[in-house]
Amino acid sequence: HLRATAAAGRLLGFATAGVVRGDELARRPLNASLARCVADGMRLHFVDRATYRRKAEPSVLRALLTAAADRLAVPPEGVYVIPEGGSNSLAARGCTALGRELGGAADVVGVACGTGGTLAGLAAGLAPGLRAVGFPVLKGGFLAGEVRALQLAAFGGPRGDWWLDERFHGGGYARTTPALDAFAADFEDRHGLPVERLYVAKMLHGLTTLAEEGAFPPGSTVAAVITGAPAPDDGRQSESSR
Repeated sequence: HLRATAAAGRLLGFATAGVVRGDELARRPLNASLARCVADGMRLHFVDRATYRRKAEPSVLRALLTAAADRLAVPPEGVYVIPEGGSNSLAARGCTALGRELGGAADVVGVACGTGGTLAGLAAGLAPGLRAVGFPVLKGGFLAGEVRALQLAAFGGPRGDWWLDERFHGGGYARTTPALDAFAADFEDRHGLPVERLYVAKMLHGLTTLAEEGAFPPGSTVAAVITGAPAPDDGRQSESSR
């Protein structure tokens, strides 16, 4: 999302600042994602992890806004905040296009979930009778409430038939397991499709496991939403968000 925001700023002509979790990263060489952001003109603002966890608190958010405004040389009221994961009501409404694009081509649609915006919109855009399953890449069991809140903000209430399977996070964000890595490598060998490890591999592993468990009736068509290709560093070093 940082790379996308930085690229949008370059293409559309507005200045961008990125709040990056982990002030220790400011003293290290930039990973591929952050280097791309800088190349696209984004100013980076590194914060410690304790501050980042409190980013939704009004006083902390004001301080982050002030720091971003200083870097952009604009007043704080001139800064538009894109939340973590890009998830807000506008994003959910935009992601309904994913569901509409599928039409009736699949019975079940799987998608990896970070902050829930893609699932909230995807499910809302699906045709009646289709179902969406989300595979959280973070542990904690909080995401269902986040998706419901996004749908309430975007559509005024619940939309679509969706559920979550919390078993495939691999230990949490930016974490994998030997079993997940082996699954992803085997998938790449079988299908010739590079698999991004932190989101897509978890979703594909989840769909495969559900199929093996008989979760989908015989003859079902299952679609997998690929939310991103592997970054040059596979995203493993990235600790960033807006």
